Amino acid sequence: MNKTSTILADEAAQFLADNPTVTHIDTMFADISGIVRGKRLPAGDLVSFYENGARLAGSICFPSVRGETQDPEGLGFSDGDPDVIARPIPGSLTMTPWGANQTAQALVSLTDIDGVPYAMAPRNVLRRVLNRLGDAGLTAVVAFELEFYLVSQGEDGAPRPPRGPISGRQADGVQVLSMASLDEFNEFILAVQSACTAQGLRTGAVTSEYAPGQFEINLHHQADALAAADSCILFRRTVACLARRHGLIATFMAKPYPDHAGSGQHMHISLLDDEGKNVFASPEGKPDKVLRHAIAGILDTLPEAMAMLAPNTNAYRRYAPNLYVPVNPSWGYDNRSVALRIPGGSSDNRRIEHRVASADANPYLCLATALGGILHGFEQAVDPPPEATGNVCDAVDTGWPMRFDEALKVMRNGPLLSDHLGADYVRLYTACKKLELDTFEREINPLEYVWLLSPE
Repeated sequence: MNKTSTILADEAAQFLADNPTVTHIDTMFADISGIVRGKRLPAGDLVSFYENGARLAGSICFPSVRGETQDPEGLGFSDGDPDVIARPIPGSLTMTPWGANQTAQALVSLTDIDGVPYAMAPRNVLRRVLNRLGDAGLTAVVAFELEFYLVSQGEDGAPRPPRGPISGRQADGVQVLSMASLDEFNEFILAVQSACTAQGLRTGAVTSEYAPGQFEINLHHQADALAAADSCILFRRTVACLARRHGLIATFMAKPYPDHAGSGQHMHISLLDDEGKNVFASPEGKPDKVLRHAIAGILDTLPEAMAMLAPNTNAYRRYAPNLYVPVNPSWGYDNRSVALRIPGGSSDNRRIEHRVASADANPYLCLATALGGILHGFEQAVDPPPEATGNVCDAVDTGWPMRFDEALKVMRNGPLLSDHLGADYVRLYTACKKLELDTFEREINPLEYVWLLSPE
């Protein structure tokens, strides 16, 4: 047993000693769609798992969103579906806050049999981009903001605004930043905050958003981008699990209601140099050439990134005019109508707020596209278009791929991002999502019967 395995085994043994009521441990990772998958181990197997890892089929990284096995690019059925090794991420072992003191959880990373990070795992796609940033002497500081809806579900399967636990009334109207909405669902919100604290996830502001039953909870920034994306995955799982325990459904679906705001996943990104200084800072307070190259690089690569930022047909319903959702490759200073907002504040805190991704997108892949875009901007020294002022989300840019099938084609054929994300992964991702889209489009929409069955 090597030194690393010994340290990990000691971590597991100490955890069991400190938590003697634990009976099982959930070992988890996020798949291509950001859905949490994994294995539940008995407590007696934990030390061995921390020493040796556990085998599982590599194709579990890229099932359909419904969890069905596919064979994209000949991976899965065609190659015999070989194993990868799940290895615990140090420091991620915690009690599951809703597990009645019997359940623990740990995040895992995936490697091939020889210990090399498995190239088809989304977390490792982000890791590759971060390694290139590190080679340039840069560290990404990242925070996620996530919007979600609390809903009930009708007999037809469609979502309905929830009834308030206190008043019993169904949520109605917009009432953005409503304190009454926060008070109505305070028990659930407090449970989420408490569970996040127990898992080491630092949450910030909570707001009632731009639709009935819609909320946003912010996660604190971290100078470890992998950990920031890990936190995003754990946060989404926490919200969903606790909603069920409160008789609700929490959804991060991008556009659950056609007539209400969609849910986004905003990423706040800055970069530190080897001395810990923010390279986006500038004494003048306006973006200097370093920040301008970063902005331009993300904007250049946005068309190729859309298939990951908006990873299903529903996500494209979110991009509509005048809903504080970006609909064109734009940037601006303290402007919420743009794709890339530069928030106000001190120069030392200068950052990019990336506002394009839908809330249900995979955070590892979203962040990888943004950081890959920044690297492209640095390497090519590209300059952005003029800063946008006023409302620029009033008209959709037709040059953006605004349908999922178009976005998949642009990503697969694009020359800019594949170098950073890995050409093999781009082919795998687009093949997986094309198979998923084909299955989706084979289903007949009920409206087809209403319009076409007997139109005369």
